[in-house]
Amino acid sequence: MLVLRPNCECCDKELPPESREALICSFECTFCSTCAENIFDYICPNCHGELVTRPIRPPEALLRFPASTKRVVKTYGHQ
Repeated sequence: MLVLRPNCECCDKELPPESREALICSFECTFCSTCAENIFDYICPNCHGELVTRPIRPPEALLRFPASTKRVVKTYGHQ
């Protein structure tokens, strides 16, 4: 099950579970669409995998399987 991190790892933008702006790699590194496109060219800076749109978890499923509240923010030297 995906963790659904709450923010962009680069700019710390809020990315709630229903966000269509969230992109992830196969390791679930999470970025907003702006950082993914403009800074990383859709390549994860951590694992070099492809960044793709994160799926939306249905609201009824979020009740039983809530999104993570743990924030991850890293300095990539691009900001």
